[in-house]
Amino acid sequence: MDGNRRWARAAGHVDPSVGHRYGAEHVRQILGWCSRRGIAHLSIYVLSADNIRKRQGPELDQLFDLLASTLPDIVRQSAGDWSLHVSGDLSLLPERSRDALVRAVEDTRGRSAHLTLAIGYDGRQDVVHGIRTALLASHGSPIDVDTITAHLAGGPLKEIDLVIRTSGEQRLSGFFPWQASDAEIHVSTKMWPAFTERDFARALADYASRRARRTGA
Repeated sequence: MDGNRRWARAAGHVDPSVGHRYGAEHVRQILGWCSRRGIAHLSIYVLSADNIRKRQGPELDQLFDLLASTLPDIVRQSAGDWSLHVSGDLSLLPERSRDALVRAVEDTRGRSAHLTLAIGYDGRQDVVHGIRTALLASHGSPIDVDTITAHLAGGPLKEIDLVIRTSGEQRLSGFFPWQASDAEIHVSTKMWPAFTERDFARALADYASRRARRTGA
């Protein structure tokens, strides 16, 4: 979800953090796009642990407010029957935001589609957590790649097929490094709030074309 502040500046908003509100609301649309196409597993990078530690002031407070209200309500009200999962260190969040996300996870449990939000997320720590959890669960038995994968946080399907990076940035920024190790990457020059359903369809077509070349189909 990159480019919120740049989009707000380009749109003439005095406060560039307004872009975060538009960006959060845009999640509602992409859930609908996925549902109409039969895509039932989606992971969205919302806020890194590093950004929480580095940012201060009203902008970060607004992000915390969105985590406490807008995003949980969007998932609860989603037309595609989405259940919420969170990956990241929620201890970095204020109590209000943390509690709202935990309640939304419980309120949507058991739904058929799965949305994972990366919040307070650090890709390396995610891998460390998965390995540590797998070791504790194994009780001394050998563990393998599949065992570690199964113990990573997030929805039930861990392997990521396609990563869409908005705003033209050509880096992954630590986005689910273990889960996305075999993913195709599509870079869109559109800022996240301006990313349209046509752009989404283009990314899916790009993915399908690349996978066809890899498999010889």
